[in-house]
Amino acid sequence: MTSVVVGSCWSCTRGLTALEYGRGDSCPTCGRDTRVCKGCFFYDPKYNNECRENQADRVVEKERSNFCDYFKPTMSKTGNSVDPAAAAKAAAEALFKKK
Repeated sequence: MTSVVVGSCWSCTRGLTALEYGRGDSCPTCGRDTRVCKGCFFYDPKYNNECRENQADRVVEKERSNFCDYFKPTMSKTGNSVDPAAAAKAAAEALFKKK
């Protein structure tokens, strides 16, 4: 049984499954914490507290594991958000691309 990749490591970009995003989990490749602000869909350095979720508690250390209830893994290399609709459209276009 294969596990579905739901996000990527914010540091080395290795694909991670949902089971690799626990509070104490780290990336098998680089050893960095996985459940961190920089690996979250809502992380954005341009926003207040670097988070687009305005109800989330402030987290000072963006590269350390935390207890944020709003954490959502992202597939981006830098931890910035990826638009799920755009990603799905790009995947569909690649799949059905004429040769």
